[in-house]
Amino acid sequence: MPEAVETFILQWGNLAGQWGVNRSIGQIHAFLYLAEQPVTAEYIAASLGMARSNVSNSIKELLGWRLIHRVPMRHDRREHFAAETDIWEIAARIADGRKAREIDPALSTLRDCVSQADGDPDIAPATRQRLRDMMEFTDAVDQWYVQMLSVPKPKRELMLKLGAKIASLIPGSRAG
Repeated sequence: MPEAVETFILQWGNLAGQWGVNRSIGQIHAFLYLAEQPVTAEYIAASLGMARSNVSNSIKELLGWRLIHRVPMRHDRREHFAAETDIWEIAARIADGRKAREIDPALSTLRDCVSQADGDPDIAPATRQRLRDMMEFTDAVDQWYVQMLSVPKPKRELMLKLGAKIASLIPGSRAG
């Protein structure tokens, strides 16, 4: 395996581990992302030196995240897999999964905490306000994310390239 490919696979796996995802899942995703053709689980296991059972479990997880898909191959009954290669789709699917697992439960908990705090005279006004601020911020981020999904891909790409310059387009703001 070329060094650049091996380095990418290992680092993508490490990044997955930092996100709380099994490192093997990240490595298999990276391997499939770089693969030019759909490959079998056996080929993945042999190429990455992983147990076949680990590869099978990781594939199930990646299918659940919709980061890979099955590809039927003519004259071959074995399952073949390929990764989504559109970077924007990959990012959106990862963000969707993280939102469902992290942001949605956090927002629900914050709403419950704010509701409970509002009715509790033992909670200081400053504490109540901090809980409300955290909930409002998290809700705003959640709403922003949902809005960004409806922006067409070419406009999202342009927004990304513009970066902080986009603030200069907002009336009353100064580009900084």
